[in-house]
Amino acid sequence: MATQYPDNVEKLEPQASGIASPFVIRKIGLPDLNEALRLGWEDFKAVPSHAIILCVIYPVLGLVLFRMVLGYSVLPLLFPLAAGFTLIGPFAALGLYELSRRRQRGEEAAAWDAVHVLRAPSFGAMLELGILLLVLFVTWIAAADAIYIATFGHAPAASIPDFATRVLMTPQGWSLIIVGCGVGFLFAVVALCVSVVSFPLMLDRHATAIDAIRTSLQAVRKNPIAMAAWGLIVAVLLVIGSLPFFVGLAIVLPVLGHATWHLYRKVVEPDPNPPQQQPRPPKGHRYAADFPASLFPWSRERK
Repeated sequence: MATQYPDNVEKLEPQASGIASPFVIRKIGLPDLNEALRLGWEDFKAVPSHAIILCVIYPVLGLVLFRMVLGYSVLPLLFPLAAGFTLIGPFAALGLYELSRRRQRGEEAAAWDAVHVLRAPSFGAMLELGILLLVLFVTWIAAADAIYIATFGHAPAASIPDFATRVLMTPQGWSLIIVGCGVGFLFAVVALCVSVVSFPLMLDRHATAIDAIRTSLQAVRKNPIAMAAWGLIVAVLLVIGSLPFFVGLAIVLPVLGHATWHLYRKVVEPDPNPPQQQPRPPKGHRYAADFPASLFPWSRERK
């Protein structure tokens, strides 16, 4: 069933100066964030298998990082790596936006439908912005490493307890926490401002990367309290999902990905003249004789 959105929110026209955007931005409030999360949870319950397909990299990565930490050489970067993946999360959730888009339009949505995002006309623009976020992620890791070296030097920690004592029980450690969290907060703000609605907009309206970034910046400027609250919600849920060993992210990330789509639908006014699309043929029944071809359903569409 298609999701209905209220029309009684205040609509803001693009500004003639400053951050110009060809899309109309709505004014939203905190209840809209709660509604976006609720709809994201509903999407996750309807199509739960994509958590394994699209987000298994996160818990696996957590286990790999934990194994690397046994050597202690990358121990100081464990937290920056875990926190920094939130910078590229909006790009990693592309398939989730596609699933939510289909469900919101009342179409059938299955886990494998997420791969159709690769055929989107604006996928090139999505890739461009994804590379920008990747550069931001790499810069953050370099900054975090530089902060640690400036505080403790190049000597590695002798053990995990030794590292914990350095960070939590010394003035240098508290300085590292304060400066590191402050710098990380700035990176997170930049990522939020340029991507909060950018990827769903490119998927839905085939916007260019520049127009998508402009629209995202304007959405933050028009809704500073709501967007700040959204950033806080994302941070808290990611911290919760990271325990233990990032396994919880297999649930948190899909829910946040779906919720981001619904947040976009509340913030950006829909296209008044959407392009007409041909109805997709029914998938029909699948039989055991189709295996293993049934694992690759997109191959049938070419026949």
